Amino acid sequence: MFALVDCNNFYASCERVFNPALRKKPIVVLSNNDGCVIARSNEAKELGIPMGAPAYQYQYLFERHHIEVFSANFPLYGDMSHRVMSILSGYTPNQEIYSIDECFLDLAGVKLDLHEYGLKMRTHVLKWTGIPVSVGIAPTKALAKLANRIAKKFPERTGGAYVIDSEEKRIKALKWLSVEDVWGIGRRGSKKLKAQGVTTAYEFTQLSKAWVLKYMTIVGLRLQDELNGISRLEMEPVELKQSIATTRTFEHEYGKFEEVNERITTFSVVGAEKLRQQHSLCQSLLVFIETNRFREPDEQYTNSIVVKLPFATSSSMEIVKFAVEGLKKIYRKGYLYKRAGVVLMDFVQEKNVQRSLFFNSDSRHAPLMAAVDKVNAKYGRQKIRLASQDTRVWKMKQEKISKHFTTDLNDIIEVKVD
Repeated sequence: MFALVDCNNFYASCERVFNPALRKKPIVVLSNNDGCVIARSNEAKELGIPMGAPAYQYQYLFERHHIEVFSANFPLYGDMSHRVMSILSGYTPNQEIYSIDECFLDLAGVKLDLHEYGLKMRTHVLKWTGIPVSVGIAPTKALAKLANRIAKKFPERTGGAYVIDSEEKRIKALKWLSVEDVWGIGRRGSKKLKAQGVTTAYEFTQLSKAWVLKYMTIVGLRLQDELNGISRLEMEPVELKQSIATTRTFEHEYGKFEEVNERITTFSVVGAEKLRQQHSLCQSLLVFIETNRFREPDEQYTNSIVVKLPFATSSSMEIVKFAVEGLKKIYRKGYLYKRAGVVLMDFVQEKNVQRSLFFNSDSRHAPLMAAVDKVNAKYGRQKIRLASQDTRVWKMKQEKISKHFTTDLNDIIEVKVD
């Protein structure tokens, strides 16, 4: 049996944990630079706020319905996700973290009442983190997704946990679920299926295997088997990233080289930190810069360059040096730049790196970077940084960002007791 544990309205729930006054109030969370809606509470959904809604177009609705608006606080969300996943890892030795707010658990060998087990997970996570979750349990991952959807849709009847453990429950659930809501079908797939008169998940499972294989490939066939209770999707191990991209749109256009250079430096440092976390070294990187294509009167310019490094490294100082060399080759004076980024590529693991006879990373950098990472982890990001970096990690609007309650001592909650 598999369990799919999904945090309910995760970003909004994170905001509510440290501000209980937000409970039952409509909440939306905005993307980088406060551009569009990327998360909504149930109350905001009921008011008709769609995902991806441009913030400026919905400002009147925000004000009319007193919707609480937040800038995305990814350090907070990431830390809360880590806490939730750590708790859930105690329920099975085999966990697959599927996204920031959901994970699969392999419950093979668990002999307990699975509904009670799901409720226990839910209570445990809520008590220790304040984050509400829904738990779906079924013989396959696709059915666990479906069970989770039922648990979330009918919390009063399920208690937030639902188990598909009989043929009767499986058929009933499949007949309830619209085909466009099936995990993995997608918009194009559902359009194709509806053209065949298929409107529910159950009708999809009744299609011939030959038709599914012809029109939906082996991926569709595996999904059909999963919904029929035949497990085709195994737990996937956590894989190391093959590239690390750090790209951002600036809060306004930059014209001076020094301004763009500072951004490229900061992006390179952030990428290098992630590289060291997975104990990898990069052997090449890509730098790109773009003007604002939406400002039609302005002359446009976009360029990128791949820099092949003479040696593998994860040192922030060395990566920044090569990234800036790349920037100097593509930067053109006279343009207003709105977006830039650095992509680290061509990774090799630390333990597998082959040293060159003539060119190698400075051996003093590895212990230095380890010390810097340790200090920054303990006292907050950017406490130690390169002189060419600005004091802020990102230069984004984030006009409505909440405090970093769990990752910055300066933002920790103060409790007054009379």
